[in-house]
Amino acid sequence: MIDLYTWSTPNGRKVSIMLEELGLPYRAIPIDITKGAQFDPDFLAISPNNKIPAIVDHDAADGAPLALFESGAILIYLAEKTGRFLPTALRPRLVTLEWLMFQMGNVGPFFGQAHHFRRFAPEKVPYAIERYTKETRRLYGVMDKRLAEVAYLAGDEYSIADIATWPWAARHEWQGVDLAEFANVERWYDAIWAHPAVKRGYDVP
Repeated sequence: MIDLYTWSTPNGRKVSIMLEELGLPYRAIPIDITKGAQFDPDFLAISPNNKIPAIVDHDAADGAPLALFESGAILIYLAEKTGRFLPTALRPRLVTLEWLMFQMGNVGPFFGQAHHFRRFAPEKVPYAIERYTKETRRLYGVMDKRLAEVAYLAGDEYSIADIATWPWAARHEWQGVDLAEFANVERWYDAIWAHPAVKRGYDVP
């Protein structure tokens, strides 16, 4: 059994979608970040950066419970645990990790800032809104160009790179983005949304 500490954010949904795709048994433990639950000492013992998601795998390979934070690390761990969604051959593996890091280092931070300044900031700061919206649209353009060449971000196979990125694209309206402007991203987005496991994982917790 895996304990998933999560909330209904793109980063949280990455892991619940992955667990649903893998069919692994897990229980979702909500961490209400709107009420500061991420600062609870018990949660900080698992996730010292006070961020969701985090997991505790009670069935780790070495026989001892394994706690893990950072969504990208969790996806890699689960992929390696099950042998799914991350190729073992050198070049396809590296391409998958490239696009996973593209999400971790670009999509997540910039889309997240677009969310903050467009929707949640107490003061509307035109410079920040323009900066993060513009960069978000540029990143959609990078994805659109890639997806004009391949079915999924890492190539012809669905992978952890897609599972990491899709929940951020699911909030495209928050980012001021119409997916119809990025036809290849829209095709990719719709194909992934058609997965029953994605729909189940999206609704966790």
